[in-house]
Amino acid sequence: MLSQKTIDIVKSTAPVIVEAGPKVTQHFYKRLFSEYPELQNIFNMSHQNNNQTDTPSSQQVALFNAICAYAKNIDNLSELLPMVEKIAQKHTGFLITKEQYEIVGSQLIATIDELLSPGQDVLNAWSEAYNLLAEIFINRENEIYKENQIKQGGWSGKREFVVTEKLENTDLITSFTFKPSDGGLVANFKPGQYISIHLSSDLFEHNEIRQYSLSSSPKSDEYRISVKRDLDGLVSNHLHKNINVGDKVLLTPPNGDFYLNAQSNEPVTLISAGVGFTPMLSMLESLTSQSKTINWLHATENSSTHAFKNHVNVLVNESKNIQNFTWYNDPLDTDIYDVDYDFIGLMDLNKIATHLRDEKMQFYFCGPVGFMQKIAQQLLMMGITKDRIHYECFGPHKIL
Repeated sequence: MLSQKTIDIVKSTAPVIVEAGPKVTQHFYKRLFSEYPELQNIFNMSHQNNNQTDTPSSQQVALFNAICAYAKNIDNLSELLPMVEKIAQKHTGFLITKEQYEIVGSQLIATIDELLSPGQDVLNAWSEAYNLLAEIFINRENEIYKENQIKQGGWSGKREFVVTEKLENTDLITSFTFKPSDGGLVANFKPGQYISIHLSSDLFEHNEIRQYSLSSSPKSDEYRISVKRDLDGLVSNHLHKNINVGDKVLLTPPNGDFYLNAQSNEPVTLISAGVGFTPMLSMLESLTSQSKTINWLHATENSSTHAFKNHVNVLVNESKNIQNFTWYNDPLDTDIYDVDYDFIGLMDLNKIATHLRDEKMQFYFCGPVGFMQKIAQQLLMMGITKDRIHYECFGPHKIL
């Protein structure tokens, strides 16, 4: 427990750090990587880089927001538990260690000292506060490591898998299926969770770790991810161009705090745009054997970018409980209304409001942040309560 003196100092000095803005975290990361360059093999460096050096990156903003949230709730840590769980799940995919928490803590305190010169009492208070938070993370992450290890098919650390299938879904999205090189079982996961892939290559300056949503229902001996090739994406381009059937990769067990958690009597609406369909598809495949009502809503540019279109149609045709609605923003001349798509333009939930009015319905969605912000706004305007709204951001988390 923190002393009241420490709590008072942190709360009274937090506004100074807030006023300093993300330059605190910019300075922190510059210092961290200068003194511990090996940590660049863990952090996603594309989240650190920005063409405008005075503009904070997404990862830097995420750290700054976490610091502010911690200071605000330092006397009520229960408010932080959702944030702790989200970050702890991500950290276990990166195999973060206690020693790395100690390094980060020392660099954070040094940054506060160098930028703000607040005095030793303030530095001691922030150090004490950080150590308590680090302990909370370390304990939770140790629990997750143990949970993953004792599962049937589970393991600890990195495990070698072989690519058994590589399927081009669209020009930009390709699916990869992995099976363990040892021929054993794999750990079960909750639909919506992700896998962490650890890659090394002569083409990379550093080792690279990425987390991709699992895009199929749980299987006993394999995992599938579906990856969008970003024009500037170092790893996504490497996967598309250089990783083929028979190649070996290293994976850590599935993780994530976003997953299907609806009760048996609760209907479900799955909403996605672009490659955001990946966790939704895992949920859909897992739900098809149930008798509950399911709405599948997807938005994309047109049929050329519509991944797993035929697969979803098969699932819909085999079930009497799935309603399927598709929005094409810019249909091709060859796309057929009421066959390939149902609506033109951006997703408008008012078009299908009658399908969404069940007061027990749970809503899950994933896609670009702008898309998810609009979906969240539409749901709230329709009277959907926040406890029925669940979403996932790729990369650093953002509050919608």
